[in-house]
Amino acid sequence: MTSTAEQVDRLAAWEAREPGLHRMLPYVGLAVGILLATVAPVPVGLSVVPDPVVAGLAAAWIAWFVNLHPGWTSRRRLMGIYYTGLIGFAALLVLDSPWYGFFAWVGFLHAFLVLHGRWRFVGVAATGVLIGTAQGGGLPSSAGHWMLWAVLVLFNVGVASGVSWFGMITDRQNANRKRLVEELAEANRRLAETMRENEGLHAQLLTQAREAGVTDERQRMAREIHDTLAQGLTGIITQLEAAGQARDRRADWQRHVDTAVALARESLTEARRSVRAVRPEALEAARLPEALAELTRRWSTINEVNTEVNVTGEARPLHPEVEVTLLRTAQEALANVARHAKASRVGLTLSYMGDVVTLDVRDDGVGFPVTDPPSPRRSDGGYGLTAMRQRVAGVGGELAIESEPGGGTAVSASVPAHAGGVG
Repeated sequence: MTSTAEQVDRLAAWEAREPGLHRMLPYVGLAVGILLATVAPVPVGLSVVPDPVVAGLAAAWIAWFVNLHPGWTSRRRLMGIYYTGLIGFAALLVLDSPWYGFFAWVGFLHAFLVLHGRWRFVGVAATGVLIGTAQGGGLPSSAGHWMLWAVLVLFNVGVASGVSWFGMITDRQNANRKRLVEELAEANRRLAETMRENEGLHAQLLTQAREAGVTDERQRMAREIHDTLAQGLTGIITQLEAAGQARDRRADWQRHVDTAVALARESLTEARRSVRAVRPEALEAARLPEALAELTRRWSTINEVNTEVNVTGEARPLHPEVEVTLLRTAQEALANVARHAKASRVGLTLSYMGDVVTLDVRDDGVGFPVTDPPSPRRSDGGYGLTAMRQRVAGVGGELAIESEPGGGTAVSASVPAHAGGVG
């Protein structure tokens, strides 16, 4: 298929050659007329000025107005003077010899070259009269000749006017077609530029998506490391410190050491599962309420703090990510109680309420001002609360913390109850 640019180039090339043909044909018509008038002279010609003189003046007239000054074709009044002179020279030549009808025929072409609007039909009509006269062998000399002349003139004027009319329509269509082709070429150019811009934007979006994915994965690994390795190591350190203090009591020492070993193995298992982005083992083997009850029971045994777990509403499977979020939130809240609260009682409540599930963890510990920033002396540097907020916000939930010095702490996580299956 021919491209739009090639169509534009071909149309422009033809339009560039067309004026050259119009400027050359008058001289060909003059040459043919002079040749035929010389070898086959017509005795009835009306000679006012010798043919070669008129032909020379006509050639000079055309050369001055058209060939030497091509820019003048856009000046309507000046071209009206030129076309009048062209018809005058053609009339003198045709009246002298009908053979100069070959030259007069150029009037049809130049009517479209230099005239505009309705003046083209005036020029075509004048040329038709000259062509009819040439075809009739000169000026009529009898009634029959006059009738023949009238028929020839009417025929030439009619045909030329019809051709001129269709020519004007064709010119308009060509102009519209050229404009449409140019607009299409411009649209294609803009489309190509837009596609190049889109390619750059696509590459930029891919880079941003890759960077966002790396950031999300880093945040996920940071949370998982905090929830597994950091908490596990904290528990191990606590148990080893307790074992060191119970060296004189063999049974207590062994219990703390065994607990530390179990915590180490559990932390290692959870760390491996985190790297593979697998759900916590507690949720693989049980539903969320049972997993929270087991987590609280083990935490209570290790930290020797009384706990109570309650489930309200009808328990149902949730989306895996929601269950992981609630389990990790409970795990972090209990870890904070063990490290900072010095509590004697802890209560955990899981509430299924229509389209929302709420987890509440309360303790009767020392509390803290919730408006204060995390203390840099804390072992987790305050990342625990940040991790909880990120996890809960990641599933479209909200985390609220209520606490005051000496009044204990309450952590509440509310998340959408997206349906899902248990693993």
